[in-house]
Amino acid sequence: MGIMSNTVSIYQYEVAGDIPDGDRRLWIQQCLEKRRFEPVENVPDGEATGWVRFDEHTSSDFGVLGAFSFEHYCLFTLRKDVRKVPAALLKNLVEKECAQWLKERPKLHKVPVSRKREIRENIHASLLARSLPDPSVYDVLWNTETGIVTVANISTKALDFVEDEFAKTFEGLSLVPIHPIRRAEMVIPAEHRDALDRINQASSRDVLLQIKKNRWLGWEFFLWLMHKSAEGSSEYQVNQEGPAEIGDHFIAYVYDRFVLVQDHEDGPRKSTISGPQRNFSEACKAIQSGKNITEATLYFEKDMFKWKMSLKGDIFAFGSFTCPPVKIEKDEMTDPAMERDAVFFERMNLMETGLQLFGSLFAAFLSDRLTGPWPQITRAMNEWLQKT
Repeated sequence: MGIMSNTVSIYQYEVAGDIPDGDRRLWIQQCLEKRRFEPVENVPDGEATGWVRFDEHTSSDFGVLGAFSFEHYCLFTLRKDVRKVPAALLKNLVEKECAQWLKERPKLHKVPVSRKREIRENIHASLLARSLPDPSVYDVLWNTETGIVTVANISTKALDFVEDEFAKTFEGLSLVPIHPIRRAEMVIPAEHRDALDRINQASSRDVLLQIKKNRWLGWEFFLWLMHKSAEGSSEYQVNQEGPAEIGDHFIAYVYDRFVLVQDHEDGPRKSTISGPQRNFSEACKAIQSGKNITEATLYFEKDMFKWKMSLKGDIFAFGSFTCPPVKIEKDEMTDPAMERDAVFFERMNLMETGLQLFGSLFAAFLSDRLTGPWPQITRAMNEWLQKT
C-alpha cells in the first residue's frame, strides 16, 4: 500500500548532505527526470528501474512541478520491473533443443559447450521477450522542510534498494535511518542528551552497531507501556511539535498483540501472543522466562480519532500504520486539482499527527527512563511481573 492509503507500513530517514543552492524543487525535478523510469521493453537485460509519479505509475513525466511537489513535500515512486524466465521451463526447452540437434547429427554424442550455451541464450531471449514484467513500487515522501524522508515499505531488501537509488538520483545526498537511539535524540529535551549518551551501549555512531547494541531500548519501552496500560495509566500529553497542539491530551496503550524474542545458540526464537489481554499474564510469564517484547501493536486515541501501528522495536519501523480515513467534502463544482491537493494535505495531517503522538509517548517513556524515578518504576514493574 502507498503513502496515500489509510493503512501503510513506513520507515523514516534523515537526509544527509547538502542540496545545491537555488530552487530545491527544480533541482529535485531535474534529478527525477535524469533517472526516470523507462519501460522494461526498452532495456536489454529484462530489468528496469526508475522514478514514476506517485499517482500514476505508468507515467514518468515530471515536466510540471505539480506532478510531485506539494509546497514543502515531494512525493514520488520508485518502480522496478523485472521479467523472469521460469528455470524449469528453460531447462526443459534447452534439453529438447539439444536432443533435436543431436538427432540431426547422429555421429555426435554430445552437444558442444559453446553450442549448448548459444541454444540456451536464444531460448532465454525468446521466452524473456514474451514474459510479462513483474512490477514493484515504493512511495518516497520527502519533507524538505524537516529533511525527513518516509518510505512506504519496511522490508530490509526494499529499504536497501530505495537507499541506493536515492543516493544515485540525488548526487551528494544519502538516507540515514532513524533508529531508536536517533529517535530518542530527536524527542528529548537538550538537558537529557548527556543522560541518553551514558546509556547508549554502542561504541560508535555506526547505524548497524547502534541498532544491534541498543535493542534493550525497544524492550524497555514496550515493558513500560504494557505496565502503564495494565495499571490504567494511559493518558498522556502532546509534547512534540506537529499538527496537534502542545499540551493536548491523548490516550495510548497496548492491548492485543506482542511478538517476543529470546536469544539462543542457534539463533533468536520468536513467539507471538495474539488476542485481547486482560492482565497481560501470558506476556508477563514470557518475560519472566527470559523473553523480550520486540514488536507490539500500539493504539492511540485523540478527539474521537484513532490510530494503530505495529511497532518494530529494534529499528522503529511502523508496520500496518492505520490512520483515520481521509474525509474531504466535495461536489460537482470541485476542481479535481484542488481536490487532489486537499486529499494529500489531509492525509499528511493525519499521518503526521499519529507520528507526533508516538513521539510524545516515546518522550514520556524517556523522561521516566533518563531521570530519577526510573529505579522506583523498575521496582514497580518487577513486582507487577511477579504478581501477574
